[in-house]
Amino acid sequence: MNELRILEDQQVNPLLIREVEKFREQYPVQEVVKNRVAEPPVPFYGKEILEMAIAALLQGENVLLSGSKATGKNILAENLAWIFGRPSYNISFNVNTDSSSLIGTDTFADNEVRLRKGPVYQCAEQGGFGIFDEINMAKNDAVSVLHATLDYRRLIDVPGYDKIELHPATRFIGTMNYGYAGTRELNEALVSRFLVIDMPALTEETLMQILRANFPEAKETGLQAFAGLFLDLQTKAQNSEISTKPMDLRGMIGAIKTIRSGLTPRSAITMGITNKSFDIFEKEIISDIVMTRIPEEWTGSEVF
Repeated sequence: MNELRILEDQQVNPLLIREVEKFREQYPVQEVVKNRVAEPPVPFYGKEILEMAIAALLQGENVLLSGSKATGKNILAENLAWIFGRPSYNISFNVNTDSSSLIGTDTFADNEVRLRKGPVYQCAEQGGFGIFDEINMAKNDAVSVLHATLDYRRLIDVPGYDKIELHPATRFIGTMNYGYAGTRELNEALVSRFLVIDMPALTEETLMQILRANFPEAKETGLQAFAGLFLDLQTKAQNSEISTKPMDLRGMIGAIKTIRSGLTPRSAITMGITNKSFDIFEKEIISDIVMTRIPEEWTGSEVF
């Protein structure tokens, strides 16, 4: 099965792979939501993390992925939904996310008041995987919904409507970064409803696997230069010498794509990495790091 090849390639425990196959057979996806079963843009690499997450989800648990920027939290969440063959519902928390944003709101249709179902309601009905992005930005009104949604009783009471029983295949995956503006400490009651996985920082091996998967036709030396640059930025950010803004894996992948169009590697990395910082002094530090990895005279032929 194509979706499970990523597990086989990383030598994930065969018992877990068999259990995932049984899960997929037991819970077929409804035709109406098949368009929500989407293949992620890149595979997630990390055998131990995959095994922990899969084991938890197979046992009906919800998973919270915590870690710093660029550790692959959202990519892992998308990969898990794909591996289990479930429709995914991405719910991004912000200051305006309230209970009605999650469950739904009253609307007038066909001369009667009906509930326009929100993503949590749809996820509960269809046996989807709900991805709670930046869950530590949730305000109290939204947290009260999460407490009910993630409870062991697997029931949500909607005032004025029937209670929602969660489909047996429904799971929720939360992601969170510490230290972002607007974030808050999660309360104990909410954390207790998850099994928590602390996402490790990217290693050179994992980073090269990601870059090779995105750019199979690229030269190894070119990809190693970009991987080295990212790891240098990661070290600087960990030592608080720069912010995490330029430590942007999406930006780096986007920059490498523009090299295909004829842009020089230095110009590409300026757009994808250097210009992510708006502080002039930090930008100078980043430029110095870039200079050691990506020579100014490089052309696209050094990468592709």
